[in-house]
Amino acid sequence: MIRVLAASVGVAVLSAGAAFAQDGAKADLAKGQQIATQVCAACHGPDGNSVAPANPKLAGQFPEYLYKQLSNFKSQDGKKALRENAIMNGMVANLSDADMHSVAAYFASQTLRPDWAHDKDLAALGQTLYRGGNLQSGVPACAGCHGPTGAGNPIQYPRIAGQYTDYVEAQLKAFRAGTRANDPNGMMRGVAERLTDEEIKGLAQYVAGLR
Repeated sequence: MIRVLAASVGVAVLSAGAAFAQDGAKADLAKGQQIATQVCAACHGPDGNSVAPANPKLAGQFPEYLYKQLSNFKSQDGKKALRENAIMNGMVANLSDADMHSVAAYFASQTLRPDWAHDKDLAALGQTLYRGGNLQSGVPACAGCHGPTGAGNPIQYPRIAGQYTDYVEAQLKAFRAGTRANDPNGMMRGVAERLTDEEIKGLAQYVAGLR
């Protein structure tokens, strides 16, 4: 197994007491842990470190991003959920807004156990795309939004460093196909539609090894 080295990035850890979400809503970490244990642990692990590569690692992710995704999975005012997934749509159906803030804050406070790159050649291709994009196909450098080490931006772009290769690949393909469409202004769909299968695999490998 090949590890792709990058600069170390500290994982933001919230205080053990009550935390506050970006919009000022109070998040109860104890309540969040309870929800994580009872509702989320089977797929994502009790601390957000999923053991199944198809399920994303949530530990250390920005609480704002986690809250947004939970909200997008939830049907609002009888309308279809913005992000459709039979399992997740059912899981969030009975969560209140405060519950979603709390579980997002809890997972954000946990320490990520990252995946790694498994294929050296694909990771090298991914590195080229991630850092410099592809001028011929119009693919921008991923680092422009997600940062050189995959640390992301709390307001707009998720932390992707150390995420499972399988999950990253699946999401890029979903954006490309339009089956995932909760990206602001279609940004990810616009990028993914220009990526080949091999480029997607390469990016997934490189991202998994970022630190």
